[in-house]
Amino acid sequence: MSDLQILRPFGPSIVKLSIPDYLVKKLNDYTDRIILDEEKITKLDFSNQLAGKVKQEFLLENEFMQEIKFGEFLVKAIKLWLQEDANKELKSIDIIRCWIVRQFQNEYNPVHLHSGHISGVGYLKVPKSFGSVSEKKKINDKGRLTFIHGSVNLFSKATYVIKPEVGDFYLFPNYLMHTVYPFSDTDEERRSISFNAQIDKNAANYAS
Repeated sequence: MSDLQILRPFGPSIVKLSIPDYLVKKLNDYTDRIILDEEKITKLDFSNQLAGKVKQEFLLENEFMQEIKFGEFLVKAIKLWLQEDANKELKSIDIIRCWIVRQFQNEYNPVHLHSGHISGVGYLKVPKSFGSVSEKKKINDKGRLTFIHGSVNLFSKATYVIKPEVGDFYLFPNYLMHTVYPFSDTDEERRSISFNAQIDKNAANYAS
């Protein structure tokens, strides 16, 4: 994972890395198959457990995760981040769950946090355009992921805005508040994969 970058926009660090192309394809192919199977998509539905105002959010099956070794990809990235940024050696990492989010125009994720210790999001499909932006707006926030921490003052900022790009993957501490803004003027899908993970108690002890 030579492309792993540790970003420090404010207090907690955020990691940016890339999902290998073959994994992006396998995850998209899997999603395209699942959404055609009404019985399975109903069984895997996870939308009522999440904060998002999004119609279709569903769990990734454990068997499929093992088949494509997606868990191994996540564990390797988490270990590298904790070693490089916090000098922590992890004894255990438990991927609690992974899920797919299919976001369409006018849908959004309100400000929220996650369970576990470590969370992440990766992008599998992104609209060519997220729609027009008012000339009065200084920042195009449509379809963007925005992290929130602390308060704005002379020496710090409180938000960090990310434009989704296919293959980009971000890791962040579970408590880092974030939101995804709605977009409009396109029928294309913004597709992402998210996860929550728990690490061993010694490594999770921030005071150590």
